[in-house]
Amino acid sequence: MTGGGKGTALVTGAARGIGRALAVALAAEGYAVAVHYRGSQADARETARLCGEKGVQTTTLQADVTDPAQARRLVREAHAAFPGSPLAVLVNNVGNYVHKPLLETTDAEWSEMLASNLTATFTTCQEAAPLMQAAGFGRIVNLGYAGARYLIARPGIVPYTIAKAGVLQLSHALGKLLAGTGVSVNVVSPGVIETSVSQPLREIPAGRVGTVAELVDAALYFVRASDYVTGQELEVAGGWNL
Repeated sequence: MTGGGKGTALVTGAARGIGRALAVALAAEGYAVAVHYRGSQADARETARLCGEKGVQTTTLQADVTDPAQARRLVREAHAAFPGSPLAVLVNNVGNYVHKPLLETTDAEWSEMLASNLTATFTTCQEAAPLMQAAGFGRIVNLGYAGARYLIARPGIVPYTIAKAGVLQLSHALGKLLAGTGVSVNVVSPGVIETSVSQPLREIPAGRVGTVAELVDAALYFVRASDYVTGQELEVAGGWNL
């Protein structure tokens, strides 16, 4: 196995689902992969095994990314995991989701939505960006939410949409700030995906849910693209929420 000739990719929330698919796809691209998990160690090890089958080195790293100190440690550990293979890709996939009427949302639920979706993304990006700048290369891909750029009232998911709108603004600002350094920052915004909790088919113009593979392809586009493509959002939503 190689350490990853292209560098190391860190995918948050990579133990299963979309995160696992992203991690395996990046391994297939030739990146060594740091598989992040919070509590699902066995699942994370399975993700690492699947990545290893692509011929690259892998590791599993535990952290609660809603804790800024742990999120920063996670990035540093990924950067140092494989000698000669610095952090080149960061995919912020972690982000909890609660569907609940606004006036019934608890303080803890509000804080968790902001912490897992927005604060964790800010913290990992802030820690990773200087490391990537020093290397002259980096690709940051943050997961958004289709339609978050439109200020439309969605009373059942208010903290979630606020957080994802913040991810867009954060990514736009970082993309502009880092332009010309070899580091790009972009957003992939899924709509209703095959793994989504709710699947309102009648609301989707395309008439079907999206696949995890389609979402992964969008993320890989930003990873492969020139650093001239930065501060952008790509929705994978079949026309939903337009």
